[in-house]
Amino acid sequence: MSRAAIPGLPSRYPIGEQLPALYADDDFAQRFTAGLDTVLAPVFSTLDNLPAYLDPRVTPVDFLQWLASWAGALDDPQWPVELRREAVVRAVELHRWRGTKRGLAEALRLALGVHAEVSGDGGAAWSNTAGSDVPPEPAAELLIRVLPDRESGTGRLDVDRVHEIVRAMCPVHVAFRVEVLPGPPTEEGN
Repeated sequence: MSRAAIPGLPSRYPIGEQLPALYADDDFAQRFTAGLDTVLAPVFSTLDNLPAYLDPRVTPVDFLQWLASWAGALDDPQWPVELRREAVVRAVELHRWRGTKRGLAEALRLALGVHAEVSGDGGAAWSNTAGSDVPPEPAAELLIRVLPDRESGTGRLDVDRVHEIVRAMCPVHVAFRVEVLPGPPTEEGN
């Protein structure tokens, strides 16, 4: 990612026009400042458009990866650009739900376009009554059932990618099991 001189990009603030009248007809001064304008034009352009660089919906594509890393968003250069932009837009929301069933299901839906049902609580047990006996130990495993949508289909779903996302979104001490269910019935199969 680099912002460099763009051939023919005019400066919005030409230095030669801001010089005292004495230099208005000086050929050397005008050519010298025109060279500076060529160097400064991309800087002014970037600063004038800074809000657009920080908005993932409109930022240049080569800037999107940096913005994703800055926001801690899931980002895969193989994804379509619109999906990458959506991941950055929703990064804060997903961080808020990280480590929860909802967060895991949303991350899978966003990254892979699948519906996920998460059951189990990862081994958490509690009691509302002070001094009561400790509840029996629950199963310390999450079960994630992934249901591909019609577009992704079971054959095209990358199970390794599902595991990678689940590992990233689950607390490290929680064991999990992933089941990929057959996709929804096609219209002919109803």
